[in-house]
Amino acid sequence: MDDGERRWIGDTLERLSHSAFRAKFTLSDKDRAYARAKGKAVIDRHAREMLRSRVGDATPNNDGRQTPWRGHPVFTAQHATATCCRGCIEKWHRIPKGRELTDAEVDRLADLVMAWIERDLVNHPVRPR
Repeated sequence: MDDGERRWIGDTLERLSHSAFRAKFTLSDKDRAYARAKGKAVIDRHAREMLRSRVGDATPNNDGRQTPWRGHPVFTAQHATATCCRGCIEKWHRIPKGRELTDAEVDRLADLVMAWIERDLVNHPVRPR
């Protein structure tokens, strides 16, 4: 990932943090444990697969209601990063509805989701027992 992409991710996470709705999301302890157990590579693959299958089509099934609120760290991160439906993607990321997402767009949104998950994990370290 180049510096421009890192800057875009940082700027986007900062912009999203000013939304009371987006800023309220955090991973559950169960999702944090799952993400740590599976590792970054697996969660990253899940993010790309879920984005492609749930919001990648020009007209996704049940658009606006297709992303669960919990059950996987990527789902929570999608709501926090406004990558949960094509309406949010259009509003926050200026990618128009009505056309399939390109591979580059899916990759960019997945990188954003992963950055949000990684930040949550850093902000909530594992507590020693």
